[in-house]
Amino acid sequence: MMRRLPALAFALAIASTIAHAQGKPTVVVNVFTAANDIAWPYDMKQLQLQTVAELKIKEGQHLDVVSEAPGGAAQTYILNGEVLEWRAGNRAQRLMVGLGSGRETAKIHYWLTDQSGKKVFDHTDTIRQSVWGGGYVGSVGHLAQPFADKIATRLKDAKLF
Repeated sequence: MMRRLPALAFALAIASTIAHAQGKPTVVVNVFTAANDIAWPYDMKQLQLQTVAELKIKEGQHLDVVSEAPGGAAQTYILNGEVLEWRAGNRAQRLMVGLGSGRETAKIHYWLTDQSGKKVFDHTDTIRQSVWGGGYVGSVGHLAQPFADKIATRLKDAKLF
């Protein structure tokens, strides 16, 4: 009997973890688009992956976050968005003027829809490159982390959990 108790406790712990994971809503992050009149210089697919990673870090306890729709998820929401405006940063201005001026900025519009296609959350934000730059350049630019962080923060307002 004493040997079975740890095995039973382990089985119950696994079962409760699985049951909890099945109860979490799923957010599918689609690739954002850019408005026709702006020259967005970054790879949107890489930005999507960064957003998925940031959402998992910030809301992974409450949400399952994926880049492709899973089959059979009970509560699934789709995150779509568009970059409406973009302004390149100016390093010389940042160095000479300081105080956060000259940073790269973008205006983004994003929304969540439920499985029926009904919008359940809609928001527009301006995001800025962090004051100290950032580790993401090249394919995703300095806006990748602020972009994903802003969306993760705002999704709390959607009250999905």
